[in-house]
Amino acid sequence: MTTPTITQFRVKPRLTPKRRTRARRYVENTDYAGFVHRVLKAHGRRVAEGDIEGLTELVELAEQLDAAITTAITGLRNAGYSWTDIAQRLGITKQAVHQKWGTTTRNREGA
Repeated sequence: MTTPTITQFRVKPRLTPKRRTRARRYVENTDYAGFVHRVLKAHGRRVAEGDIEGLTELVELAEQLDAAITTAITGLRNAGYSWTDIAQRLGITKQAVHQKWGTTTRNREGA
C-alpha cells in the first residue's frame, strides 16, 4: 500500500469559486491629514465650550499623536533620510529634531 501524495488531493478548479481580490483604496496623505486636522479642531472647540470630560480624551490624542510622529521619524531614519531632510520638512533645525527624537529613534532602532 502506498501513501497518497499531496497532488492527489487537489480540488478541481471549476468546482471552487474564484478568489476575488479587493482593490486597495489609497487615501492621499494630504487629504487624510486634512480630515484629522478638522476632527482635532472640532474636538478642541467642543472641550472649550464646556465639555470638561473630553479634555482627558484630547490629551490622550495628543500623546498618541506624539507616538505616531516618533514612529514616522524612526521609519524615515530607517529608510535612509537624514536629520537634515526631516528638519527641513518640519521647518526647524536638524539639532532640534535630533534633540527631540534622536534618543527615542536610537532606542527603537536598537530594539
